[in-house]
Amino acid sequence: MAKLHRVDGSFDIPDALPFIALRDLVYFPYMVLPLLVGRPPSVAALEQAEADGGLALLVAQRDPAVDEPGRDDLFQVGTVIRVLRSSKLADGTVRVVMEGLGRAVVERWPEAGQGSRARVRLLTSWEREGAAGSVGGEAGSVGGEAGSVGGEAGSNEAKSVGGESGSGPGIDALAREVEELFREYARMSENIPDQVVELVEAHADRVRRSLLMAGHLLVGAAEKQELLEEEELAGRYRILREILVRENEVLRIHAKLDAEIGFTIGEGRRVHPPDDPLAALRRHAGEGDPEWTELERTIAVTPLPAHAKDRVEKEFGRLRKLSSVAPEASVIRTYLDWILALPWEGETKDNLDVTHAATVLEEEHYGLEEVKERLLDHIAVLSLVGQLQGPILCLVGPPGVGKTSLGRSIARCLDRKFVRVSLGGVRDEAEIRGHRRTYVGALPGRVLQGMRKGGARNPVFLLDEVDKLARDFHGDPGAALLEVLDPEQNQAFTDHYLELEFDLSDVLFVATANTLGEIPAPLRDRMEVIRLSGYLDTEKRIIARRFIWPRQVARHGLESYEPEIAEEAVQAVVAQYTREAGVRELERRLSRIARKLARAVAADGGKAPPSVVEPADLRELLGPPPLRPQRRDEGADRAGIACGLAWTAAGGEVLEVEVAAVPGSGKTQLTGTLGEVMKESAFAAVTYARSRAGRLGLPGRFHKEMDIHIHIPEGATPKDGPSAGITIAVALISALTETPTRADVAMTGEITLRGRVLAVGGIKEKAVAALRGGIRRVLLPAANAPEIEQLPQEVRDGVELVPLETMDQVLGEALAARRVGRARERAAREKAALGATVS
Repeated sequence: MAKLHRVDGSFDIPDALPFIALRDLVYFPYMVLPLLVGRPPSVAALEQAEADGGLALLVAQRDPAVDEPGRDDLFQVGTVIRVLRSSKLADGTVRVVMEGLGRAVVERWPEAGQGSRARVRLLTSWEREGAAGSVGGEAGSVGGEAGSVGGEAGSNEAKSVGGESGSGPGIDALAREVEELFREYARMSENIPDQVVELVEAHADRVRRSLLMAGHLLVGAAEKQELLEEEELAGRYRILREILVRENEVLRIHAKLDAEIGFTIGEGRRVHPPDDPLAALRRHAGEGDPEWTELERTIAVTPLPAHAKDRVEKEFGRLRKLSSVAPEASVIRTYLDWILALPWEGETKDNLDVTHAATVLEEEHYGLEEVKERLLDHIAVLSLVGQLQGPILCLVGPPGVGKTSLGRSIARCLDRKFVRVSLGGVRDEAEIRGHRRTYVGALPGRVLQGMRKGGARNPVFLLDEVDKLARDFHGDPGAALLEVLDPEQNQAFTDHYLELEFDLSDVLFVATANTLGEIPAPLRDRMEVIRLSGYLDTEKRIIARRFIWPRQVARHGLESYEPEIAEEAVQAVVAQYTREAGVRELERRLSRIARKLARAVAADGGKAPPSVVEPADLRELLGPPPLRPQRRDEGADRAGIACGLAWTAAGGEVLEVEVAAVPGSGKTQLTGTLGEVMKESAFAAVTYARSRAGRLGLPGRFHKEMDIHIHIPEGATPKDGPSAGITIAVALISALTETPTRADVAMTGEITLRGRVLAVGGIKEKAVAALRGGIRRVLLPAANAPEIEQLPQEVRDGVELVPLETMDQVLGEALAARRVGRARERAAREKAALGATVS
């Protein structure tokens, strides 16, 4: 067992060391360098070395193209290293930082199946090199501390082993000449930092200087191996002199060609700059590296704006100076790939024919007349001005009404590329604007990813579910979208990863959302909202027969049988199996019918299914109807119940509000999972009833002698919103006066303490829900009366809409007529009883 002494202890260098084969790389003593180890045998040898104290032998391959080198493929002389630190990357590669300790020669390679340990003999120069004293700080090209490799005090200082004498007139002159050539080489080379020269000159020992200079030369592996194997110090300096003279001449030619190119361009003549002159010289000499040839060709043919072209050329220049296995090389290569893949210049030609657009919209969507009109207006303006910088279109509506498919139809109308990006659940600003390249695994944001996917600089870009953006400590993605969607800013959108301005002004952005209230106000201000309220039952029946059923027949392999579905069957599916604003559930039901028919065909050996699906077949195909028609029978048992209309993300809904008044101590109880706004509406209704107790015929002390329980069924569903005030007030007064409400009347509106009815939103959705629920009369605030004209004709024909301003008018419409007489008789009796008591 050999031993290497250090001032801070000692290393025991065993006779056998695990060896790691290096491809096209020679490692020298006294250097500290990072290395990527990826081949399984090398990784196993590294793990074995770390388990045995961190010592290993690095040997270079004779042919770097060999993937599994044998003993004949490896040089005999290598470098003993100590592992400083290592980390395993995601792809299984190990990044290890090591320091070179000394040279060694392999005396015997392991036989097959005997592991990865080779028997080594430390070269005689080890002791001489080890006797040089402390490395003393920076060593190697990365400037890390190598520690101090040296002999014990007084050990081997006087030895001159194997001709490694560091003194004498001849060696002094040769060393000074080589060191001057190395300083010139480092000055002309862009790949060698100034600190390397300082590092070399910091050591008095010429053995150490020669090895440090050899390790930093940018030459082939064969010449470096020759330097490593040379035991004579004078011989090593002579080889260094030959290499440095040659390399300095190449660098001078390189500088001369650069100067000539600059002079030619300065004269104003149109020239095409040649390839890198140094690369051309090396290719001529047979030393060309084809690693970046394809990338260089791609850069040459890719159209880029001036600022992007400059960045690409700069980064490619850095890339060519790096080894292909260097970690930074893969980062730069990925960065260049992203820049070259983006559509900086290419765009599609718009089809601005309004007639063509109208035809496409009619073919793909039924109904939605208001939406179609707005889209056609947008296309018409584009046809006149060529470029429209205005508000972003935002399609707001319940699920299943066709928001995403409308975006795809807009792209087809304009003959543009279509890109869809879902923003649901995005909570990190970097998802929009990208990660900075300093982070591991950094990528551009979803905007530039979508632009790359689209392949054109003017696609229709759909931002789906923009109301589902989240916000936490990672930042506000909604705020990051402001630059994307603002026409005044997106001409120079800057992604954190690219750090280059990208023009988004030609992109037609379309956003979708279920609810407008969830979109941040600054973002909503940049959008033009187009509401999709949902489909009427008539529209659903037409959509089912014209679009959904043919698609399901084709999807389930029934085209050759051409089964039909009767109009009455579709009507029954819509009324008894679905109750939604969109058509997703309707499509699922029709898909189930198609599956049953396909199964029948497969079970009967290809026998044709029924030609027409009738209403009588639905129970067998879909099971019992889950929904039944709502019956709203008028009667005394409806006292304390009122029908309200609510807007939800899934469309309009009809909700019943129940109120019970029982003897108690004047408590008010609210149940049904009500939100804060709805609770305030309930308390406002109670206060209004107290303030109008005399005129309404209510008991004078009901607020102290009665407990009031306000309940909205389906308690597991959260409910909130400022539109239930008049509904709660009607149900409360009905319960207190024991007067039934009209079963065919529903209402929506907010109440004030003085009985005024305030405007609410979602009138169209609520009117459609009333029609679907069998309501024939709807009470709404007078301030919402202008919206009545915008409702579909079918809704206006099927539902009577009554605008009202005060609660007195609401009570007159919602309560039965016999309420008035009964309430006044009760109030007169209470007044007479009170007068008798006073007298």
